[in-house]
Amino acid sequence: MKQSKYFAAALALTLTCITTLAAQERGSWRAASSNAKSITGDLTLSVEKILISFTTFPIAQIRPLQPAEIKAAFDLDGEATGTGSLYKLNVPATQKFLKKNSLCGAEDTQWMVTYVAGHNLQVAFFSGAPVPVLTPEAIATTTNLCGIYAYVK
Repeated sequence: MKQSKYFAAALALTLTCITTLAAQERGSWRAASSNAKSITGDLTLSVEKILISFTTFPIAQIRPLQPAEIKAAFDLDGEATGTGSLYKLNVPATQKFLKKNSLCGAEDTQWMVTYVAGHNLQVAFFSGAPVPVLTPEAIATTTNLCGIYAYVK
């Protein structure tokens, strides 16, 4: 009986942590980097969808990221001071955004990695079915990283 109570408490704590991490990413974000301004424009994140350039796509949060994964994915000089998440999504290669640009060229966009620190959001999009490996070595040699975009609140 005690073990089931501990398990239930641990599960509730885990779900609370995941919900809190995702809550920091939610909301409307203004394009800040030049590639965000020329490709996606502003974006909005909610629990189950992302809105890019007035087009909505379903998303599913897979898991929170470890600080080392955030540092590798976004090439941070110092330690990751915020939180990040891995999401599954499907943005077809045929989907065009600002200035007739797509997210991953001729490839479907299938993964999104986020990093929030204060009022700043960075988003990396990846193509390909395999889950992106977020280590410095893997990021340095990957052909699936489509781009990294910066946003502010």
